Amino acid sequence: MVKPGRFLLMTAVAFVAALPGLAQDNSTEALAKAAQNPVAAMISVPFQLNTTFNYGIDSLQKRDTQYVLNIMPVVPITLNENWNLITRTIVPVVSQPHPIEDVSPIGGIANIQETLFLSPAKPGKVIWGAGTIFQFPTASNRMLGSSKWAVGPAVVVLAMPGNWVLGFLAQNLWSFAGPQGAPEVNQFLLQYFINYNFKGGWYLGSAPFNTADWTQPQSKDVWTVPLGISLGKIIHLGKQPVNIQLGYYYNVVRPTGALPSGPYTIRFQLQFMFPRKK
Repeated sequence: MVKPGRFLLMTAVAFVAALPGLAQDNSTEALAKAAQNPVAAMISVPFQLNTTFNYGIDSLQKRDTQYVLNIMPVVPITLNENWNLITRTIVPVVSQPHPIEDVSPIGGIANIQETLFLSPAKPGKVIWGAGTIFQFPTASNRMLGSSKWAVGPAVVVLAMPGNWVLGFLAQNLWSFAGPQGAPEVNQFLLQYFINYNFKGGWYLGSAPFNTADWTQPQSKDVWTVPLGISLGKIIHLGKQPVNIQLGYYYNVVRPTGALPSGPYTIRFQLQFMFPRKK
């Protein structure tokens, strides 16, 4: 299988080389803030590549690079003048080393997630969304995800004081159906985001994925807690606004026992934005 990192790496080089010649307009700063708002009333299609180095099982000394390309279309639906329904889909395409020596890497689709946020159409100083997340057993390989169906609550809260975008997204999934004997699902995710926006659509921030797998018997295998920083910019390809972002995250807490782990991740994202015309 072709590693998903190669295509986006080539695309990133092309975008960086083209930056000086790309057009901008006076809505760039507003677009930057909208790109950082998970419940913005705007269609967007992010392609997010997470490349984790030294991924593998410590005890087997079998470590390599894991690529996870998340395709994450966001589509808002206007319910009425007061409420929006924000749909957020995550389709993970994965390539990762096999835990057994001299066996080809595992590649394919992991479990797809769908989140539905109910959010005020006219938010105040505090912007929020609340709803449900579903996980479907779509993994093409049993090592890429559980065969169980899962569901749970999801919430996002943020504010935009001045040049800042501050907030968090939290969710927890529990399995409720699926083959008997398949691994149960009880997974928590907390993503806080801290972004400071500069002129011209540039921004600096941090948005790590803090996760916990509550099914693990050993406490050392439960949490993954990264710290890091990212740099982003809104560019225009003709009239098409695109949010381009590059980040580095180091796992200060990570599984060290039976679960695969990796010390640090490079995140590269292209987010195609389709703002509503006034």
